[in-house]
Amino acid sequence: MKKELKDQIIETISAQLKEYPNFYITDIAGLNAKDTTKLRRACFDAKIKLTVVKNTLFAHVLKASGNEDMKSLLEVLEGNTAIMYTHVPNAPGKLIKKLRKEGMEKPEVKGAYVQECVFIGADKLDQLAAIKTKEELIGDVLTLLQSPAQRLLSALQTVSEGAGETAVIKALAEAKKPAPEAAEAPAAE
Repeated sequence: MKKELKDQIIETISAQLKEYPNFYITDIAGLNAKDTTKLRRACFDAKIKLTVVKNTLFAHVLKASGNEDMKSLLEVLEGNTAIMYTHVPNAPGKLIKKLRKEGMEKPEVKGAYVQECVFIGADKLDQLAAIKTKEELIGDVLTLLQSPAQRLLSALQTVSEGAGETAVIKALAEAKKPAPEAAEAPAAE
């Protein structure tokens, strides 16, 4: 491969890493034409950009990035490598799990850089698929914050409807209790 072509490929990979904040390093070797087409179509539908790269060129980009976390992914660059670029951190993980349920053994996750964290190994697939987006986390927080306010409004409405003192006291006591979903919410990492 000529140096000009290598430089062009390296520039393209670097641009992809700047455009997409999350990427999965996968192995898709051994997929037949039918499964490859199915994978590419599923990636397109999920807004995931799938590209096959040479390990040496991708390693060059990771080293040049200046990001020490990304550099730790150099160890997974062996064999055939395909990169799944995405804006939605859990989209490739969910897609891979869906394809596994449909009988496809590949792609296999070798590593990932998601939300500025590194994941190495195929055993991280469940973790990657469970990652919530920023919007989902904000929605969860808003739901937790609204629950006590909704109960208080319900208690005040009971008062305005002329309910007895006992009903009002009971409604206010209920408003002070923590929401059941708040008790079940996982702690933030």
